Amino acid sequence: MDSMLLIATALLLATGLITLYSASGASLARVMGQATNLAIALAAMWAVALVPSQRLMRAAVPLYLLGLALLIAVALVGEVVNGARRWLDLGFIRIQPSELMKIAVPMLLAWFFARKEEAPRLRDFGLAALLLLVPMGLIARQPDLGTALLIGASGFYVLFLAGMSWRLMGGVMAVVLASLPILWSVLHDYQRRRILILLDPTQDPLGAGYHTIQSTIAVGSGAIAGKGWLQGTQSHLDFLPERTTDFIFAVYAEEFGFIGNLLLLLMYLLVIGRGLYIAAHASSQFGRLLAGAITLTFFTYAFVNMGMVSGILPVVGVPLPLISYGGTSLVTLLLGFGILMSIHTTKKLVKS
Repeated sequence: MDSMLLIATALLLATGLITLYSASGASLARVMGQATNLAIALAAMWAVALVPSQRLMRAAVPLYLLGLALLIAVALVGEVVNGARRWLDLGFIRIQPSELMKIAVPMLLAWFFARKEEAPRLRDFGLAALLLLVPMGLIARQPDLGTALLIGASGFYVLFLAGMSWRLMGGVMAVVLASLPILWSVLHDYQRRRILILLDPTQDPLGAGYHTIQSTIAVGSGAIAGKGWLQGTQSHLDFLPERTTDFIFAVYAEEFGFIGNLLLLLMYLLVIGRGLYIAAHASSQFGRLLAGAITLTFFTYAFVNMGMVSGILPVVGVPLPLISYGGTSLVTLLLGFGILMSIHTTKKLVKS
């Protein structure tokens, strides 16, 4: 176990439990439920941290293929919840296979580029992009655009760290911008509405713009020092929706203010900095690519959630990592941290 990463993670997890207690209306049952999720996630992190990174590399392809098979099963026989087909009921447990792909996709792409003895060529990046787009398409079809974009970001980070040229990235960006009209046409109505509401939430203050308006009020009302723990009015008077999950940052910002936000950002920077250090000092190409992608994806989670709650990004349903209530996302995140620890402790075998 990497002590520095573990301490930084523990600080965030403790902050999450404290904030959750307030956000849930002082519900001990809710906090104990999250504590149970945390115990499972920590056990998973510990188990993965004991696995040498060479074995993780060998597991990359089977894990990716299993994830694809589960995504196809979701498309065929998945359980529909709130109009979205994202869950697969196995009888004894209900799983969300898209969460598995958050780990499987960067692992596979890191394995793919680590096998190259020479600098990757254009066709290598093209094949890697195809391996990335297939699960993204299946997840976006559920529909779960937020998760699809996060998995896309994790895959892009591997491509970038593998040596993707700025010229090629510029070309890809030009293609994306040129295809925006097509992408807009395939979005669902609620997804288009979220983007339009970002520009002016007041055009539908009681509908699509409600989340953004209430969350920005909560964040702004925290001022410099905040209203105090358990004293937030937006959350405790039930103005703030999804306050234990996607919008828990608004609860935290209202109660702890600008100073509390700076402390939270510092805790996130400690985790991200340690992850990047592990990536820079990895003993293999596979470890460097995977550790870098996991760390930068964690940064993306935090950035997207805070941007969403602050009204600078559309509402996409991304939880605040290690703070929001939820078992599946917590297990996925700590599995990633377990992989970071495995990469950090794995040393090259040098012949004597």
